[in-house]
Amino acid sequence: MKYHLEINKKSFDVTISSIAANTARVLVNGQPYEVFIGSPEAPGAVRRPTALTQTTATQAPAPAQRPEASMEPILPGHESIVAPIPGLILEIKVKVGDSVVAGQTVAILEAMKMENSLTTHVSGTIKEIRFDKGSEVSTGDVVMIVG
Repeated sequence: MKYHLEINKKSFDVTISSIAANTARVLVNGQPYEVFIGSPEAPGAVRRPTALTQTTATQAPAPAQRPEASMEPILPGHESIVAPIPGLILEIKVKVGDSVVAGQTVAILEAMKMENSLTTHVSGTIKEIRFDKGSEVSTGDVVMIVG
C-alpha cells in the first residue's frame, strides 16, 4: 500500500510491502526499513517506543509467513514488474536469464477470480524473480526485475 505523509513539514512517500507478526517492511522515499509495530495500548499504559531501523542486504530476512520480496533498490535502467492488485501468482512464464520483449506476458496473477497478465514494458533480460508460483502478493509488490 502506498501513502504520502507530511511530518513536521517534511514529505515522505511510504510503501508498505508486507506486515508479519509485529514487523512491517516499508520503503520510505525509496529506502528500505523494518518497522516494529507495538500492540494497542490500554488506557493509562506506558507507551513503548517503536523501532525504525534501516535494512541492508546483509540483514536476516523477515519471518517466512509468505515469500518476501527483496528490499534491494531497483537499479537505473531496470524495470520492476509490480502486482497491480493483491492476488495469487498462478504462473511464472519466464526464468532468470530469459530474454523478453516489450509487451510480453511474464506472469499470470489471479485476483477476484480473474486472471491478469503481468507484462513487461521494456525489452531485456529477467534479472530477478521475487515470488514463486502459488505466492500471495500485495498491491505494489515487485514480482520481478527486467534489465
